[in-house]
Amino acid sequence: MPPHSQCTHMGSESKKKRVQFRAPRGLVDRADALASVFETDRTDILISALRDYLRDAGHSDEMKQEIAEAFYDDDITFEELKDLVGHEEAANFRLLKEQLTDEFLDEVAEELADS
Repeated sequence: MPPHSQCTHMGSESKKKRVQFRAPRGLVDRADALASVFETDRTDILISALRDYLRDAGHSDEMKQEIAEAFYDDDITFEELKDLVGHEEAANFRLLKEQLTDEFLDEVAEELADS
């Protein structure tokens, strides 16, 4: 069985969403071969790979920085941030965003007062 295939996941993963995408044939062929080895189907292999990728992305400092920048730029919500990096780290990013916003407003107010 592929990793995570026996795990029971609650929350947002309990609802399924149908997706369709194009992928390189060689990559799909490799997923199909692995599915044969584990006596499962392509979908289970792709879900497992996607879950592992997202878990790893949440632990990579480089990826965390990209994710934080997306949050600071309002490209993702706090809930999306929390799903990607975990509650504690997301709370830290939110606090930093608030501090940066406060500092920026203070600087602009000082510049306006000085002019």
